[in-house]
Amino acid sequence: MSAGQRPGGRSARVRAAVLTAARGLLVDGYAELTVERIAQVAGVNKTSVYRRWADLEGVLGDLLSEYASEVVPIPDTGELDTDLEELALLVRRGMTGEPGELITALAAAAPRNPRAAQIVRGFFAERFGLAEAVVDHAIARGELPQGTDARAAIEILGAPFFLRLLVVDEPIDEEFAQRTAAAAAAALRAGVFNPARGPRPAMGASAASPASRPGRSPVPVGDVKMPVDPRRQSPGHGGAVERGCDRR
Repeated sequence: MSAGQRPGGRSARVRAAVLTAARGLLVDGYAELTVERIAQVAGVNKTSVYRRWADLEGVLGDLLSEYASEVVPIPDTGELDTDLEELALLVRRGMTGEPGELITALAAAAPRNPRAAQIVRGFFAERFGLAEAVVDHAIARGELPQGTDARAAIEILGAPFFLRLLVVDEPIDEEFAQRTAAAAAAALRAGVFNPARGPRPAMGASAASPASRPGRSPVPVGDVKMPVDPRRQSPGHGGAVERGCDRR
């Protein structure tokens, strides 16, 4: 480690100043956030910011890593339903605070910035991995069968939060978090994430075909007669339907 990177050295002070500035400016929204503004508020040269973080997404990713390093209290109340509710409330608090702003900013940048995409994926891979313990505990207590897909269950729990945060922009309140947890618990208890259920039949398979249903026989397409609207019959042509569309 070089002298410029030693703990408590100038590098550490610059990092702290830049992240503090970014955190404060992010309150006003991502749209107006730039490296130049961060450098100005932090009292450092913008070249120092670019040299260390390369771009704005690098700064935001470093800020998000601060949250990734925090210890997440995984609920362990002794019951699946309450564990999931506590977990959903934790997610809600994160989504409605500063991490939510960072996630929104980085998710917006991800399609054009592979580094931002990697930061977001890494953050949630770790968070989801920790949250899987809720399902693992329920399996150990005998509430869920062995082989229950913990990762898929946690993804289903988290997905509605991301829908509201990134797509529909609707409130993420406690009632929403509780409903989401209840839905995830119901799906788990119904065995939706139990691999013993097997895959669902694909759409278009024989099971979805009317001809395959009991008491149903296939009808040749040529025998299907469509009803004719008498208002669209052409006089003097034996009742033949006019070609073209009625554009009235």
